[in-house]
Amino acid sequence: MAQKKKNKQDFSRRSFLKNTTIAAGGFFIVPRSVLGRGFVAPSDKLTIAGIGAGGKGNSDLREFSKSPNVNIAFLCDVDDRQAADSVKRFPKAKYYKDFREMLSKEAKNIDAVSVSTPDNTHAVAAMAAMQLGKHVYVQKPMTHDIYEARMLTEAARKYKVVTQMGNQGSSGDGVRQMQEWYNAGLIGDATEIHVWTNRPVWPQGMGNPKGKDEIPKELNWDLWLGPAQYEEYHKEFLPFNWRGYWAYGTGALGDMGCHLIDPAFKTVGLGYPSEVECSEGAVFEKMWNAAYYPESCPISSSVKLKFPGKNGKPDVKLYWMDGGIIPERPDELGPNERMGGDDGGVIITGTKGKMMCECYGANPTLLPTTRTKEVNVPQTLARVPEGHYLQWVNACIAGFGNAVTSSNFDYAGPLTETILMGNLALRSYLVKGPDGKGFPGRKKLLWDAQNMKITNFDEANQYVKREYRSGWKLM
Repeated sequence: MAQKKKNKQDFSRRSFLKNTTIAAGGFFIVPRSVLGRGFVAPSDKLTIAGIGAGGKGNSDLREFSKSPNVNIAFLCDVDDRQAADSVKRFPKAKYYKDFREMLSKEAKNIDAVSVSTPDNTHAVAAMAAMQLGKHVYVQKPMTHDIYEARMLTEAARKYKVVTQMGNQGSSGDGVRQMQEWYNAGLIGDATEIHVWTNRPVWPQGMGNPKGKDEIPKELNWDLWLGPAQYEEYHKEFLPFNWRGYWAYGTGALGDMGCHLIDPAFKTVGLGYPSEVECSEGAVFEKMWNAAYYPESCPISSSVKLKFPGKNGKPDVKLYWMDGGIIPERPDELGPNERMGGDDGGVIITGTKGKMMCECYGANPTLLPTTRTKEVNVPQTLARVPEGHYLQWVNACIAGFGNAVTSSNFDYAGPLTETILMGNLALRSYLVKGPDGKGFPGRKKLLWDAQNMKITNFDEANQYVKREYRSGWKLM
């Protein structure tokens, strides 16, 4: 499949092979029906390149490889230590350290790309692949910055590629059950949404480590930094704690927001927010002798986002909480009943009732919970029995015009921008305005979504789009 060329009708290779046998210079591409039931011809496989082969990239590639229609042919990772398991699992895959070199040399041999790097390089890797016409699967959050999310959303349409963000709960039955309940009017129109998580489970609320450590020989530190400004190597950043530093990660909200906000976002049909405000822990150094480090995500936070009502429906307020903060228990929930799950939860309050779920949209229930067994709403939405990963694989094989994915960039883009809007507010918390005063307290930021601009505090706009390090670009 990697060698195929698009024609004007954009036939998928599967359809092409079903109806045609090609002979050129004595070489035949044989339809799978001739080869026997269950056999997949090598020419009919989706050839995937993995950018980020360790950690989550390792498990992502393993999930893709469960399809007989997939060939994991290329691996790319800046750290040989992290990539070791994937290299062992896919011994025939060609290995690179720089995704730009891999895409340049292997473009004609790649159909699709999976991006599982730190948040910092999601956008540049995904954009480079899409510009070559490659389908992309990108781990959550889709991007590090709001601007990047908007650019990737537009690029997916421009280059007509199949996309999926790695928030796997979006393909789950639970989210679809909640949509069916909501569409049936069981809780009326949503007015408030409360979302919380047990994250962070990595260090936050501290400054960058002092000094520098020796760079391991297996690691290309310069490539790991990607478009981020140069910083000396510190062993504390890798392999996981980068999530707590704004230069590389997106904190608790970026890590879990795509999993927890997604059920509400999809159920209620939210779009871009119009305003945001926040509070965060350990910021008032002079008051409480608690250090504040602008380079690190806060140890705890709460964010309030407002979404304008559509078609005469009320505005929706979404409250996010992390770092041990949880919302008040609903009156409809019994004193001994579980609220959410181990990773957090979601409660949607409507004009006629409430519903609740765990992370990934798991175990949805109406409130009071006894009501769940009393209702009988017919199934109206198709389920995804193959799961989030293979849904994307099958969509890539079907082709852009026939593709159906649960979290394509038209959906994942606005969801990601919403999450990153919360981070913009958190990062602006103590930024001084033109009057020289700080920004402590719950100041409301007004958002012009069309123009990607905060309209009432210009200093916050520095977090819409970061400045890339020399040698890196998005477009």
